[in-house]
Amino acid sequence: MAKRGGFQGGMPGNMNNLMKQAQRMQRQMEEMQKELEEKEYTVTAGGGAVELVITGSNVIKAVTLKPEIVDPDDVEMLQDLLVAAFNEALRKVSSEKQSAMGGLTGGFGF
Repeated sequence: MAKRGGFQGGMPGNMNNLMKQAQRMQRQMEEMQKELEEKEYTVTAGGGAVELVITGSNVIKAVTLKPEIVDPDDVEMLQDLLVAAFNEALRKVSSEKQSAMGGLTGGFGF
C-alpha cells in the first residue's frame, strides 16, 4: 500500500484555527501597541533634581527642575542631568514595550 502525501484529513480545519489565532494575536498586538504609546512614564535624574514625563510614543510632556540645580555658573551640570533624564526615559519606554510585546508574542521575535 502506497503512502499518501500532501495534507491529511483535518488539516484545513487546523489551518483555519491557526489563521484565527494569528489574527487574534495581531489585534491584541495592535491594541497593546496603542495602549503603550498613550501611556505616560515619569523618570528622575540627579536624585530627583530633574523629573521628566514622557509618553510611550516618545513625546516629552513635562520637564520639572528643582530650583536649586539652576546655577548660571554651572550650566554644564544641568545639561548633563537633562541628558541623563532623557536617556532614562527612552530606556524605560523601550524596555516596557519590549516586555509587554514579548509577553504577548511568547518569544516569536515580533
